[in-house]
Amino acid sequence: MRILTSAVRESSAAPAAFFARWVDHDTWRAWSPDTEWVRIAHPVRQGSRGILKPQGGPRVRFVVSELETDRVYTDVTRMPGARLVFRHSAVPTAEGSRVTAEVTIDGPLSGLWARTAFAGFEQSVPADLDRLVAVVEGR
Repeated sequence: MRILTSAVRESSAAPAAFFARWVDHDTWRAWSPDTEWVRIAHPVRQGSRGILKPQGGPRVRFVVSELETDRVYTDVTRMPGARLVFRHSAVPTAEGSRVTAEVTIDGPLSGLWARTAFAGFEQSVPADLDRLVAVVEGR
C-alpha cells in the first residue's frame, strides 16, 4: 500500500457536520471542484455503490467500504491493476474536530497510476479538505 497523500485539519465544527457532507454526495462539488458529479443510491450505507465523474476524466465506479456514523467515510475505486482508497475521518476534540483525509493505492500497477492519473492528489486533497472545513464552518 502506498500513501498518495494525507491531510489533517482542526475545525470548530462537530464531527457529525463533516460526516453529513461526506454522505451527501450531491454537495461534493462545493468542496471538491474536481468532481463534476456523483451518483449513489440513498440512504448511503457500507457497501453502497456509486459512480463519480471527475472534471475532464472518465466515470469511475466506487463502493463505500467503511461507514461509521459521524466518524468515518471511506470509498474504494478499482481500476486495472490497482485499488484506490479515499478515507475521511473526524474525531471530536475539545474545540470541535480533527478531520483527516488520506488517499492510498495498492496493487501491481499502483506505481503507474500514482505517477500518472493521481499525481495531482498531493495538492488537490489538502485543498479540498481546506474547502470542506470552510463550507462546514460556514465561511
